Amino acid sequence: MVHEVTSNPTPRDHNKASVLEVVLSRAPLTRNEVIELTGLSKATVSRAVEELRADGFVADGGVDAATGRGRRSTYLDVPGTAGHVAGVSFGVLTTCVLVTDLRGREVHHVVVPTANHDDAGDAAEWLAGLIEETAGAGRGPLRQIVVAVPGRVRDGTEIFSPARSMKIFTGSGLHRAVADLVDAPVLLDSDANASLLAILAEDTSIGNAALFNLSSVLNFAGCTGHELARGRTPAFGGIGVLCAGAGQETLDDLMSTRGLLKFARGRGLGLKRVEDLWRGRRDDEAHAEVVAAFTTAIVTATSAVAVTLDPETVYFAGRLCPLVEEVLPEVRSRLGRILPAAPEVKVVTQVVGLSTARGAVFACLALTQERLRDAALGARGRRTEQSTPAF
Repeated sequence: MVHEVTSNPTPRDHNKASVLEVVLSRAPLTRNEVIELTGLSKATVSRAVEELRADGFVADGGVDAATGRGRRSTYLDVPGTAGHVAGVSFGVLTTCVLVTDLRGREVHHVVVPTANHDDAGDAAEWLAGLIEETAGAGRGPLRQIVVAVPGRVRDGTEIFSPARSMKIFTGSGLHRAVADLVDAPVLLDSDANASLLAILAEDTSIGNAALFNLSSVLNFAGCTGHELARGRTPAFGGIGVLCAGAGQETLDDLMSTRGLLKFARGRGLGLKRVEDLWRGRRDDEAHAEVVAAFTTAIVTATSAVAVTLDPETVYFAGRLCPLVEEVLPEVRSRLGRILPAAPEVKVVTQVVGLSTARGAVFACLALTQERLRDAALGARGRRTEQSTPAF
């Protein structure tokens, strides 16, 4: 249970919170490393570590190899009893639940076909059951759940413009239903935000970037100063409504699996699946026309974000990435002719479901760390040893 701050935090509280933040983000690490990272004195760190040990957030995690004279250092780690989080990728075809400890180390994950449901309540029961089953391998409390969906999300609760087969989830019904069924805070986010968050977590040098997720629907995410950009209204991220620059088609018509498959069939290609565009025959005019329109859409979308958001890198993720890879040389060539300074364009290598769920986990960890840090600022007076965290 997280306790609210009930009085003005003291310098000692802030020191403890700083040590907790470092341990949650960097463990296993030695006390000397904590001292270096926080800038606190040895005595201050030792006192904070012992308090955090009593709270259940620090445990000994092995011994550092001796590098010279003196005593070897004991590694500090976050025990499994401190809790765990669950990141979920709730896709049209595949659902993945990834459970990690509070250091982001995997406890368990499952990837299953997404079940078909006629209403949000039934879907929520199925999703909550999957989360509960997967989280059963974790120890301590379940601290946070983030569910990434193929659509735009506002305020972590309300879904806008989801994939056609998931229209029943438009609104906040899914969030309410899941939150009622699980014993942890729940937030929703877009699959594009989760994908970009996974990239940001792996590369802290990224400042401004954009990501297009090309799957059941076209979804967009951006970041400024290494922070995800979140719009003021549901219109933010709805880039799919823009003209693609190829006939009367929109970007969503050419950069989503449903839209591109429909466009290809309209040009006479008898495709059963969109993957046939890059796996089948490629020697006819209709195929060339479809690929050319797709290339133009990629150039248009990249140009639009380049001149408005000025990203250093534009990433492409999702099911259509093999086709993006195929047209990437032409895309880069055309961007170089159009833009005075074209961003770097990259295709993201992903594991279906799991990569997006990992991004959702990073969102969980950030939320949990912030909540626990706030709790540490008001958690004085609890100094007895215990097997579970005090907050």
